[in-house]
Amino acid sequence: MDLAKRYGRRSDVLEMVKEIIEEQYKVTAFTHPDCAIVTRDSSLQVAKWGLIPHWTKTEAEALKVRKMTLNARSETVFNLASFRVPIMRSRCLIPSTGYFEFHHEGKEAIPYYIFLKSEEIFSLGGVCDVWQNPVSGEKVQTFSVLTVAANELCSQIHNGGRNPFRMPLIIPREMEGKWMDESMKVDGIREFFEPYAGELMGNHPVNPI
Repeated sequence: MDLAKRYGRRSDVLEMVKEIIEEQYKVTAFTHPDCAIVTRDSSLQVAKWGLIPHWTKTEAEALKVRKMTLNARSETVFNLASFRVPIMRSRCLIPSTGYFEFHHEGKEAIPYYIFLKSEEIFSLGGVCDVWQNPVSGEKVQTFSVLTVAANELCSQIHNGGRNPFRMPLIIPREMEGKWMDESMKVDGIREFFEPYAGELMGNHPVNPI
C-alpha cells in the first residue's frame, strides 16, 4: 500500500487503513474516528482520535476525558497529566492529505480546506497512549494532535471559536525520524513547536457537507 511504503511500515491492517484514507475527507474529530497513525512499531497502526491516558480508571471517565484531548497545545503539553508521559515516550505521526478549518465572518462560518501545495501526504505531530477497558479488557490505542500558533496564512482562516489562530503541528518529512526518536529530550522536542511555512501551503473554501 502506498501509505505503508511512504512511511516504511508494513500494513497488517490493510483493509481498515484503506477505508480510513478513502473516508478521510469527511472525518471529524468530535466523532472520535479511527485514524491511521505511525508509531515506532514496524506496522501502521489504527487509533481513535481523542487520547485516553493509560491510567484512566473507568469507562465513564474515559468517555469524558477523550472529549478534552482531541488536541494537545504545544505550550502546555509537558505540564498536563494526560500528555506529559506520551510527549516523552510515545510521539506519533498522523498521515494527512489536508485538513479543514472554519473562517468566521460575522455569524457565518466558512469551511476551508488546507493542504500542502506539493499535494503530497504529510505528517501531523501527535502523541498516543493505550488504555485498557476495565470491563471488556479491550486495549484501545488513542491519540491527540499537537497544535501550535498559526502561521500568517492559517491565522487569516482560523480566526474564531474557543481557540483561534491555531494550526496543527506539521512535521517536515526530513524531520519525521527525529520526531520519533525516543531518546530526544524536552529541549529537542520543543524545537519542533513552530508553525509550518505558510508559503508551502494552499487553501480553498468548500461547501459545507
